[in-house]
Amino acid sequence: MDRGNEQRLIGSVILTSAMNVDIVEESPKEGDEALRFLKSQHDVGRMTAEDEKKLVKKIDWMIMPLMWCCYGLQYLDKTLVNYAAVMGLYDDANITTAQFSNLALFFYVSYIALEFPHGWGMQRFPTAKYLGAAVALWGLITALTCVCKNYGALVATRILLGCFESAVAPSLILITGMWYKKQEQPLRTGVWYLGVGTGTMIGSLISFGFQHYTSKTFTSWQTMFLVVGLITVSVGVLVMLLLPDNPMSSRLTPAEKVWAVERLRENQTGIENKHFKWHQVVECLKDPQTWMLSLITISSNVPNGAVSSYQATLIKSFGFDSKHTALLQLPSGAVSVISILMATYLAGRFDQRGLNVVTLLIPGAIGGALMAFLPNSSKAGKVIGNYLTNCIGASLPLLYSWVAANIAGHTKKVTMNAILLMSFCLGNIIGPLTFRQNYAPEFVPAKITIIVTCVVAAGLALLLRVYYTWENTRREKREGDGERVKDEEFLDLTDKDNQHFRYRL
Repeated sequence: MDRGNEQRLIGSVILTSAMNVDIVEESPKEGDEALRFLKSQHDVGRMTAEDEKKLVKKIDWMIMPLMWCCYGLQYLDKTLVNYAAVMGLYDDANITTAQFSNLALFFYVSYIALEFPHGWGMQRFPTAKYLGAAVALWGLITALTCVCKNYGALVATRILLGCFESAVAPSLILITGMWYKKQEQPLRTGVWYLGVGTGTMIGSLISFGFQHYTSKTFTSWQTMFLVVGLITVSVGVLVMLLLPDNPMSSRLTPAEKVWAVERLRENQTGIENKHFKWHQVVECLKDPQTWMLSLITISSNVPNGAVSSYQATLIKSFGFDSKHTALLQLPSGAVSVISILMATYLAGRFDQRGLNVVTLLIPGAIGGALMAFLPNSSKAGKVIGNYLTNCIGASLPLLYSWVAANIAGHTKKVTMNAILLMSFCLGNIIGPLTFRQNYAPEFVPAKITIIVTCVVAAGLALLLRVYYTWENTRREKREGDGERVKDEEFLDLTDKDNQHFRYRL
């Protein structure tokens, strides 16, 4: 019997809880690491509501600040070139607008190429250590960018940056799923994803500050890359030392470790399994939700890629100088922070991810319209439009949490995370390419593309929500809430294998 059939046999309703079969001992590679941990523990007592409240708070302080630092630095480090563009990079490196657009292309191509290898690596090796090593390595590449004074050198560093940064989001999605219940995941994902908004604000202030530094031998943008890169290396080391790989190996007390695992039974998505299962990869590739989530991510990240790479250029094109351009990007970060917090809180509070995705895309489309169709004399309106497009990026943490909630089976999860991030890259590759030199400085076609892709993404999000509703109804009608397999929550079953699994909308 192949593993796929074995997995389905385990999940079959023929196996009832009355049989009390120790499935994990018979097939050790199938079950979750959490179940093996629980079998080795003594009774630690029942967790009260107050105990759980204290435990969640302790978990938050143990992992969330480091996760926020990782995501904030990956956003800041990859967008430093955006600030450098108005700090003399074009002249110092002797590059054109087309070559600048290609820097984003090379970054995301390498990002895509490494997603599946990273997915395999973070399943086979300790997740937090793997993440910390990637952070330290991309920090080193960021620091080395300070010596790049030609196009070829910039291309090399952007490719290497993409290779290492591509580990961060899938790692953080996995870690969030290891620690939090489904209704807790959207807000926690939003908290570490706040690194985008705070990274934008920090980057604006850093750019403004370094523009007051002048030197003929080591320019302001070179100093900026060096300082931020060294900070990132330091954070990577801290992540390797302080971030737990999973609840079972954390600094929690023995009782807290058991409670941290037991409270996640209701997720039915498991915590961790170190054995790569090819049948789960195949299932992921055949699953309709995989490709709907992929298309939503691609279309919503076309405007995100355009804005993140060309925000400084757009604002400067409205008639502002370099220093004012840096300061005028601060509200963009504030809009991002507010929209992320509101959307992820509401998604967790009302368990509605799809509708919140649509809600964020509407102001993004309006912002694109303001930039595209307002007359050039309406500077304020165009800047406001630019700010509104920052709502679009807040849809990504909702997509991350949608995947964390609705994909079960550890190998299937890492495969879906890889596909999701590859889709993110494709959108970010397409976005900057819509800015063509012959349409400068207004770039009207690029702004119209923002509107169209927002509308497409919103329609697809509604379609996916309809699919989940249909699938949940079909499962209810087919077998209701029948017999359950003992410890099925930690058997590393996929969402397709486990007919008791219900999708979150």
